[in-house]
Amino acid sequence: MIMPAATSGTANRTNASISAADAAVGRLLEQIGASWMTQAISVAAELRLADLLATGPRAAEALGRETQCDPAALHRLLRALTSLELFVEQDDGAFALAPAGTLLCADSPQSVRSWAIWCGKYHWPVWANLLGSVRSGISARELATGRRGYAHIEGDQEGAAIFNGAMVAITRLIADELARVVDFSTARSVVDVGGGHGELLTVILSAHPHLRGTLFDLPHAMSGAAALAGQAGVSDRCELASGSFFEAIPAGADIYLLKSILHNWDDTQCGVILQHCRRAMPDGARLIVVERVMPRRLSASAVDRAVARSDLNMLVGLAGRERTMDELASLLANAGLRVARTGAAVREFTAIEAMPLR
Repeated sequence: MIMPAATSGTANRTNASISAADAAVGRLLEQIGASWMTQAISVAAELRLADLLATGPRAAEALGRETQCDPAALHRLLRALTSLELFVEQDDGAFALAPAGTLLCADSPQSVRSWAIWCGKYHWPVWANLLGSVRSGISARELATGRRGYAHIEGDQEGAAIFNGAMVAITRLIADELARVVDFSTARSVVDVGGGHGELLTVILSAHPHLRGTLFDLPHAMSGAAALAGQAGVSDRCELASGSFFEAIPAGADIYLLKSILHNWDDTQCGVILQHCRRAMPDGARLIVVERVMPRRLSASAVDRAVARSDLNMLVGLAGRERTMDELASLLANAGLRVARTGAAVREFTAIEAMPLR
């Protein structure tokens, strides 16, 4: 039976409803399948495709020989990456580097190559057990290995190098702005607690020549930190100190930095870190906490999605979490510190300045 034709108004409303439903289905399917993007970008980074194309367009066959990949399969990957606007397929079939693709070059000033490899290769397996972490509150890595924290990279030289490179890449994106918005004018010394290879500290020392700095982290970060300080020309003002912030922190500095540290740990462990910071701080010293601040209610904005992604990333990787401003203030207060001021957000990060309670 053919149904009677709907009136014009009914048809318009029906078509609008179908259009909205179709759009919602399409959006959800894209989100469900988004993992292919992580893997495609990670493989491109590991194969150094962007570096190879930085010298000029190349055919898939030539790239296959240089990367020891099957040319036909590599051609499929390259074409997929053009849909992400990282590469461009030319009329002659060769592939060229798109502007966004330069960010995968190892020598790009804003390179995220190490971050792409870390996410797609080293950190990828833990996401497969997000359900286990949601049910237990325990990180997927601990569920799989029985080990907590960063024990998984302490004996893995290659993994540690990629991890520290990934942290450099992410920190580099906000370091210049943090060096500008935080007031270092009255300080003479700064300690970067858990600072990895020291990307943030070297940028701060370069921007403020009157400062001396101490990079404090586990031994696996020291060689990379020395190299980075040398490249930045601040070795003479940058001391390297290895140790654990769960045991003690170098004392006597004017400013202490905690960039993306607290979100790695639960409240009890954060309390230990902050108490050690407080003990190390002389009168008048300041603690600068740089974290993604979780809003009370998440929206569908890109910034809030970045915070939500990081929050779940911390859950599966370390059983850590992103926190609201009230939760961060409470952690600080329990360690004898008060929030003095908060700086403007830098990307999705906020700089929180804390001082000892009087």
